[in-house]
Amino acid sequence: MAGRLLSELKQTKPFTTLETEAMLNLHKTADVFTQEIDAVLKPHGISGTQYNVLRILRGAEPTGLKCVEIGERMVTHDSDITRLLDRIEKRGFIVRAREDKDRRVIRTRISAAGLDLLVRLDTPVEEASRRMIGHLGRERLTQLIGLLEAAREFPKELSK
Repeated sequence: MAGRLLSELKQTKPFTTLETEAMLNLHKTADVFTQEIDAVLKPHGISGTQYNVLRILRGAEPTGLKCVEIGERMVTHDSDITRLLDRIEKRGFIVRAREDKDRRVIRTRISAAGLDLLVRLDTPVEEASRRMIGHLGRERLTQLIGLLEAAREFPKELSK
């Protein structure tokens, strides 16, 4: 199966390095999976990033989280969490309130409507995940998880 990306991209020249081929495969696979999950979320009017925030806040119940804490837990980086939260709040899926002890701190919590939406989405999102990668089986999925985690451990000082 190695080398299939060349034909998928209709590329005739080989990749310059194995690392380049691996990176492009990661990007291509992430894009395919993102499109599948987006198709599940679209009928509910939310994006993958908004879904991620709602899941984070469900896990943070009952205390909620500060904006910076939400950003730290995001699967994909978003440079403007405040604007993202504004959009979700307008839909009624979250509630933000200032803390009594320190009025500078704003806590965000998932609302009942947000919880209800997640309950409706839990099964379809899990089914989409199984459809996309369940065929790999437990052993290969465990290997994949290990490889992806190891790949994220690159020396950060080299990336600057």
